[in-house]
Amino acid sequence: MSITVSPFFVVTEGMSDLQLDNEVQSRAVTGLFEIFENMCEGAISVDRNARIVWINEKYRALLGIPEESDVLGREIEQVIPESLMRRVVDSGQPIPVDIMRFQDQHFVVSRLPLHGDSGKLIGAVGFVLYDSLDYLKPLISKFDRLRDRLNAAEKELASARRTRYSLSNVVGNSPRMVDIRSQVRRIASSDSPVLLLGETGTGKEMLAQSIHALSREPSSPFVAVNVAAVPEGLMEAEFFGVAPGAYTGAATNGRPGKFAVANGGTLFLDEIADMPIHLQVKLLRALEENTIEPVGSNDLRRIDVRIIAATSHDIEAKVEAGQFRKDLFYRLNVLQVNIPPLRDRLQDLPQLIEVLLEKIGLRNGMPAKEMDSGALSMLYEYDWPGNVRELQNVLERACVTTDDDVLGPDQVASLLPNLDTRPRSAAVRRTRESNTLAERIADLERAAILDALEKSSGKKALAARMLGISRSTFYKKLEEHNLS
Repeated sequence: MSITVSPFFVVTEGMSDLQLDNEVQSRAVTGLFEIFENMCEGAISVDRNARIVWINEKYRALLGIPEESDVLGREIEQVIPESLMRRVVDSGQPIPVDIMRFQDQHFVVSRLPLHGDSGKLIGAVGFVLYDSLDYLKPLISKFDRLRDRLNAAEKELASARRTRYSLSNVVGNSPRMVDIRSQVRRIASSDSPVLLLGETGTGKEMLAQSIHALSREPSSPFVAVNVAAVPEGLMEAEFFGVAPGAYTGAATNGRPGKFAVANGGTLFLDEIADMPIHLQVKLLRALEENTIEPVGSNDLRRIDVRIIAATSHDIEAKVEAGQFRKDLFYRLNVLQVNIPPLRDRLQDLPQLIEVLLEKIGLRNGMPAKEMDSGALSMLYEYDWPGNVRELQNVLERACVTTDDDVLGPDQVASLLPNLDTRPRSAAVRRTRESNTLAERIADLERAAILDALEKSSGKKALAARMLGISRSTFYKKLEEHNLS
């Protein structure tokens, strides 16, 4: 008795399960091959040496090979020059879908390796799925859309990792700032770690971006991380990444850390002094060995990252107190840049105000406002504990709260609380601390110059006459007191 299993073969009842499985597999392969050959536009097979051993009539007609022409035994490339069947028999790997050119035609083809009963590779078979690319237009169109979206996402991500600032954004002509720009130009070409020291709001990230923008690979990633803003429990994963399935809830594909994202570029570690001691050890190893080990992984991954670290704390005091590893401090402190607070470079104030007012105007879609000398004198008298960031905040608030094109003392005074009771400037602060007669005279002289400028509405010639000195002497005094 027999049972019909498919239109293509018959299985005899009474066969063992293993025999039945083998027979089903054998018949299925044979049957599917017949279906595939009938459906496709042509078929061909080659032996282990990529010589043609069989070609069906449809493929002969498609290629224009006459029936009397004997192509059996010939190498595949002699008949189809751009065939990749030899690659299949050499590698044993299939090429499921490909586009092959033959003269002025293009075929969509599939190539599969053939194995004998012992599992040894004996040849390959190829099918022409379509003899025209028109059949693939919907698929190609979808692929093009997906590729365009991927390219757009990659461009957006690359743009987000690029720097927004360059050295031209580092404003100021005071001797300290001129020296800092020179330092940045010198150290940018190096790959050594850089340590930026300065109070909050002095522009440490702007300098870090300027260094990266002048480096040998300015188009490489720039990744910034504020160490103080990362929860301690997530800090290791944030920096070094997570291996797939490292812990419950971890992504199945893993997650790259900031070192991996910044690979080939720059990693800016802001507020590095706030990094926990236990993580400092792993950071030091990464810097020394140029390798990282993701959380939950035993594999070391090589990295090529330049480190720029910054802190607003006295990091050397933390080293002495045992709160920051001495060896890590020495590793980071290869190149050091000290950024002065705004109160120590007040002569840059007019230039900073001009640049910031223009920036605020562009961002808000309105003309840049100006500032009169009376308001400027007030800003000179303030101590600026928040530095340039605080200055920008004050100017933006002043621009938003007034419709006037020129900012005057009234707009500024309301934004500087307790102006009369707070330390106003480096000079005024020294007045309370200084003991020498020369220091007290210098402070009084500076105050008199500011008073004359305010009363003369910033007209220097008039201010000089009010003080009873020549204009050349007045300009020298402005330079001496950083009021130029």
